[in-house]
Amino acid sequence: MTTRLTFTFHIASALCFSSLVNFALAGGLHVEGKVYCDPCRVEFETKISEMISGATVKLECHDRDNNSLTFSAEGVTNDKGVYRLPVDEGDYEQDICEVKLIKSGMADCNEPFKTTDRARVLLTKNVGVVQSTRYANPLGFMKKEVNPECGEVLKSMGFVPLNVVV
Repeated sequence: MTTRLTFTFHIASALCFSSLVNFALAGGLHVEGKVYCDPCRVEFETKISEMISGATVKLECHDRDNNSLTFSAEGVTNDKGVYRLPVDEGDYEQDICEVKLIKSGMADCNEPFKTTDRARVLLTKNVGVVQSTRYANPLGFMKKEVNPECGEVLKSMGFVPLNVVV
């Protein structure tokens, strides 16, 4: 009897877990990321980087074969520099989906990065990820002038100035 009870318990647990996973996936996907200001013009976050409130980003998915637009959504960052974009029902497994910067929310930090102005995301439920949120890499804008603190900040991170021979 104990074996039968244990077996029943495991089956019930598996069904509950399966229901939980289906419930999590039923709500649709979201893409979340953040936008920051790079005061050092190095195109990565440092301890003096600031999150940008009011930055506009756009998510676009294009068909891999013919590059036609299959999905698009636009959003604005909150006061913490975070955006959250809902994704229409459907699966974009065969598409290339990217979040790109449209506009900065800071007047003195509005120059887009020269190397990275977009972040690629996978928008499919067929990747083994249970969560409904997909996270995009952080995106940023640069200030026109380098902050005087940047030398010390970069040095503390282990970066050596380019004009120094080691």
